[in-house]
Amino acid sequence: MLQEESDLSLIIAQIVQKLKGSNLYAQLERQAWASLQRPEIKLESLKEDIKEFFKISGWEKKLQNAVYSELSVFPLPSHPAAPPEHLKEPLVYMRKAQGSWEKRILKSLNSMCTELSIPLARKRPVGEQKELLNKWNEMGTDEPDLSLFRPVYAPKDFLEVLINLRNPNYENGDSLSFRTHLGLIQVPLKVKDIPELKEFFVELGLTTGQLGIDDSTQVPPELFENEHVRIGQKVLAEQDSAAAQQYIRQGSPTALRAELWALILNISSQPEDILYYEQLKTNVIQHDLLVDSLIYKVLLCFSRDPSVLGHFAYNSASPPKSYIRGKLGLEEYAVFYPPNGVIPFHGFSMYVAPLCFLYHEPSKLYQIFREMYVRFFFRLHSISSHPSGIVSLCLLFETLLQTYLPQLFYHLREIGAQPLRISFKWMVRAFSGYLATDQLLLLWDRILGYNSLEILAVLAAAVFAFRAVNLMEVTSLAAAEVRISFTQRGWK
Repeated sequence: MLQEESDLSLIIAQIVQKLKGSNLYAQLERQAWASLQRPEIKLESLKEDIKEFFKISGWEKKLQNAVYSELSVFPLPSHPAAPPEHLKEPLVYMRKAQGSWEKRILKSLNSMCTELSIPLARKRPVGEQKELLNKWNEMGTDEPDLSLFRPVYAPKDFLEVLINLRNPNYENGDSLSFRTHLGLIQVPLKVKDIPELKEFFVELGLTTGQLGIDDSTQVPPELFENEHVRIGQKVLAEQDSAAAQQYIRQGSPTALRAELWALILNISSQPEDILYYEQLKTNVIQHDLLVDSLIYKVLLCFSRDPSVLGHFAYNSASPPKSYIRGKLGLEEYAVFYPPNGVIPFHGFSMYVAPLCFLYHEPSKLYQIFREMYVRFFFRLHSISSHPSGIVSLCLLFETLLQTYLPQLFYHLREIGAQPLRISFKWMVRAFSGYLATDQLLLLWDRILGYNSLEILAVLAAAVFAFRAVNLMEVTSLAAAEVRISFTQRGWK
């Protein structure tokens, strides 16, 4: 009990400290000072009167949403004396594997830089800056020649690293179950079983209405859809992040999704947010980065955004560093490269592409993507033991298949078509590029609603379960991939 109170006090103190540096804190302070001029604010009950003013004026709700947003990304409680690296990732062998992977990525980037004789960064000539500014709104519609550039890495390269992960303290002969030997992932992490998943995803039960199913043309709208839309409108009117997150677990109506996601992620386009985006855009126009050749428009601003560095406090990864020319090895001349600390990989743009269907205003689109990345997507390409990390997702997927479809799993394994080799690319991209956009957005509703990526592994296993009869007939990996492939209209 005392430990729980201590953990809570620590969390409260850290959230207060973080909010003190936010724009919301400055706004609250200004409102508090302004409220002193109001006749209903009395000196003898100053504290309570100001709290009541915040409640009536809606500022209390904004503060609650900000605290809820911080709690959504806050690291799991740990010992107060734990070192910073333990907060990033508690398992030493995971940290070492992540460190080795980062060195490999950086080596690949530097090799490309050397081969093409292109610097990691350069200041654009004035003429190039003007040309880029003039065609800014057309970027993404043209197709530049990228034949000389190769991806720093692809999902299949990352999968090989995960397959070779081992816990040095865990001997293969020590009470390992038969199931563990069948899968590609050979690290002992705790993942949810079916009863735990049923409890966690209780709103996805067969007795609960779901958008994407119960709003089909065969189901009269008055049975579910109309009431669900009405509740969604009420949630938006209340501007309550926690209520929006609970509501969206059953899916979001298309017309309300953009606002609901923004509410859950605590995103509001303030003038200072638009100005910040414009500053990032100016940085793009003034300086060219090698990684620009690997990404597209919104991500150009993302690569320059130093605020993204904040997520490395709870990410097992560390931002790569480069050195000012001629100062190699001198730590005082080291800079993060790229400035956001994230080196994009093949398919990285797929994290932002679906959001373009929801948000047309560039700065709002950018803020939503950035928040989605620092909450969720970074876990899909870093090595960690987190329940929503890609290692745990792979293990959860294999565990579900091995436990509940053992014949299918064994058959695919015997013909050299390990299921994870097929599903990994789906999960690492959060199914973007595989599901049709409407299906994908319904899936991402659930990611936001449960504040978890575990639904990706569950869906991947469900796809195999649905195609089980067909997959039992295949005799090769290529044939299995054809039988379970996604069409341009998504997966049916």
